[in-house]
Amino acid sequence: MDTYMPFRVGKWLPQDRRIINNWLQDLIVEVEHTPKHIHPIIQELQNMIETDAKLFMLFQLMFEQVPIKYKTNPAGGKQIRDYKHALSLLNYIMTKAPEFNLTGLVGFPINAIFDWSMGTTAGFAAFLDDKFNRQLQKVLDEWAKFLESKDSAYVLNDNPRSGWFGEDAQKAMPNFVEEFKCDPEKPHYGFTSWDDFFTREFREGVRPIAEPENDNVIVNACESAPYRVVGKISLRNKFWIKGQEYSLQHLLNDDPYTETFLKGTIYQAFLSALSYHRWHSPVSGTIKKAYKIEGTYYSETLAEGFDPSGPNKSQGYIAEVATRALIFIEADNPEIGLMCFIPIGMAEVSTCDITVYEGQHVKKGDQLGMFHFGGSTHCLLFQSRVKLKFDFHGQEPGLGSKNIPINSRIATVVE
Repeated sequence: MDTYMPFRVGKWLPQDRRIINNWLQDLIVEVEHTPKHIHPIIQELQNMIETDAKLFMLFQLMFEQVPIKYKTNPAGGKQIRDYKHALSLLNYIMTKAPEFNLTGLVGFPINAIFDWSMGTTAGFAAFLDDKFNRQLQKVLDEWAKFLESKDSAYVLNDNPRSGWFGEDAQKAMPNFVEEFKCDPEKPHYGFTSWDDFFTREFREGVRPIAEPENDNVIVNACESAPYRVVGKISLRNKFWIKGQEYSLQHLLNDDPYTETFLKGTIYQAFLSALSYHRWHSPVSGTIKKAYKIEGTYYSETLAEGFDPSGPNKSQGYIAEVATRALIFIEADNPEIGLMCFIPIGMAEVSTCDITVYEGQHVKKGDQLGMFHFGGSTHCLLFQSRVKLKFDFHGQEPGLGSKNIPINSRIATVVE
């Protein structure tokens, strides 16, 4: 039997499937009563699906293949019928920013729309298709423009239930004013958009850097919860099977540095919807390379079955296929040498914004970049010769772990 985590992994989607059903029903009713003119980007996506024989077949089948028990709502509520219906919902949320909801944050609305259909065999094929993913990237980029605009700031209000500065949100994010740069005296606490709020910065000194002068101490690169540590990474592996082995060649997209990390160690951790979304350097060193790899957005491994958590249970798998960035750092500490930080996009959260450049020297704790619209998952990759003692702050890695503060000790080099 599956074990469901409270609010699911990272609190992006609710634990209780009924909450998503209710949210979808409300959205369906809202779309039916207040239809919107189809956005050109959504029309372009629909045209691509209908003029490409393979995609047309897959998008027909993916809704037909959803098991009947997931299609039927015992309360008789409205369901998503087919790809056109799904696109109409997608069209509607292009000008909507996620509201806060204490009973279950739906921070991945697109993920919620395709929650079951993308777990079918047809959905698996469709969401791996490169042509479809490049068009989906356009959709996400267009939605990102809205989330970066002042029109998206309407959810940054003090509504007790749905506002991000309301009573419920304050309970979920205690000490917000003390921890984050903001001004409660200004409209929206000084944030100019939804994206501005989600990429908020900590106040100076809130997340101190663990032993800044000790190069043997490696710090947490993201405000994140430990998911997995694996050693002796193979060059090629079956990363789509149960257990989701790491495949170095695919993880690094066959970068020339790939074989440098053969039999090395990988640490992966995931971010929370309610926390900090910028990346900091885990070590002091020089940026050797920093670039983005275009990949998938909603692909999840069939080995997990119908995962009600979307791609959350597929974090090992998506490290090899999802949109991600590679930031190679030559550590000042020769015992570490070349290592790689890999921020990985997940569903809506796939904008990897790199803020460093090749040749730049960074100190441990300096910013490397950020995710836009929330957070996702990330990896730290080390060479086989580097011996590490990890510090998970009193917990075991896994889907039920809790956030370790950014800049805290995550590992120590064992000489």
